Amino acid sequence: MPATPSAEYQKKLVDVDHALSLIKDNDNIVVSLGAAEPLLLLEGLGKKALELKGVKVYQILPVHSPSYLKPELSDNIRHISFFAGKPVRELIHQGYAEAIPCNFHDVPRIIQDYLDVDVFMTTVSPMDEHGFFSLGTSVDYSLAALKKAKKVIVEVNPNMPRTLGQGIVHISEIDFLIESKRELPELPSEDLKPEDYRIGEFIAELVEDESTLQLGIGAIPNAVAKLLLNKRDLGIHTEMITDSMVDLVEAGVVTGRAKTLHPYKIIGTFAFGSKKLYKFLNNNPMVEMHPVSYTNNPWVIGQNKKMVSINTTIEIDLWGQCASESIGTKIYSGSGGQADFARGVLYSPGGKGIIALYSTAKDGQISKIVPTLKPGAIVTNSKNDVDYVVTEFGVAKLRGKTYRERAKALINIAHPDFRDELKFQAKKLNIL
Repeated sequence: MPATPSAEYQKKLVDVDHALSLIKDNDNIVVSLGAAEPLLLLEGLGKKALELKGVKVYQILPVHSPSYLKPELSDNIRHISFFAGKPVRELIHQGYAEAIPCNFHDVPRIIQDYLDVDVFMTTVSPMDEHGFFSLGTSVDYSLAALKKAKKVIVEVNPNMPRTLGQGIVHISEIDFLIESKRELPELPSEDLKPEDYRIGEFIAELVEDESTLQLGIGAIPNAVAKLLLNKRDLGIHTEMITDSMVDLVEAGVVTGRAKTLHPYKIIGTFAFGSKKLYKFLNNNPMVEMHPVSYTNNPWVIGQNKKMVSINTTIEIDLWGQCASESIGTKIYSGSGGQADFARGVLYSPGGKGIIALYSTAKDGQISKIVPTLKPGAIVTNSKNDVDYVVTEFGVAKLRGKTYRERAKALINIAHPDFRDELKFQAKKLNIL
């Protein structure tokens, strides 16, 4: 007679050291992102680092800094990033960690087709009476990694919300589990500046009633959300679900009523925010979590009418190329889903792709609209896919415009202190 789910659970319940005994030299480990990082397992892996050699940890957006993230341990455990977070940026720049260039929707395919995954580790919600756990805040590439991995270790945490959709895992798919009651990491809220609100006002004017939104991360998208309270029947189809989206639901602005794909549903692939967000997600039938290969598939995105993507960039040149993941040659983040949504909205009836940025950086010393990108800068968003660009000085519509028209439009929304120099450089480049 097969074991009951509760009996199987008890059989697989171990301590951290026992769970990590599965990890051997030269193993490839995939770890979930953001709030689903299995912190106890990662801390345990750090303590075990000197016993290991040639281990690689693949991850997006690491939040914590486990003790193995040190230059002197990079031959023992090496971090490989699909999207660099703050804990690994300097390590990548120094050559002690590495990054894989990719669009977010491609990560499950890369895991399935190109990685030999020995171990997958994540945080899950508690098991239900039928033997199922939820991947909670991180379905994204986690589901693909779980299916591909030879061994699966999970950290069961009652603070992880049980999300609905495709991120459901049975006890039979798990090799070892540990228990944790740690609080989930929260995304710090940013103080909004006057420029954020000004940019938000321009963007809000572009968002029509009954639009479906994808919002990126940071102060500008948060400001946009605060300025959409007079809109009606908005929908959400996004990669990241955030607190600002919860606010729009509670205000009656987001209903999903007019969505052409998954009406009345909020569609996302991961979530990161506050306890308020995690509580909202728990067993909420309005929210469906899907693999990123689905949510960020440009063809799927384009099935939403009036799809509006709102993302930010580090630097844009007068051709319309966006460098959103590096400062010159220095890796800052990753492509993420920016290009996925920039391309997807072009297939959407009435769709709009919006790139937002402050006009300057370093206290106004440098312009973020530049004649040409910094040498070696990584182009995240092709000039062919950029639609609207917004700064605190206005909106530039690029799609369908010539290079000359683009340059004029971008110079018009640059900081006034830099417009003459931009015109001068544009003439030298024979753009104007």
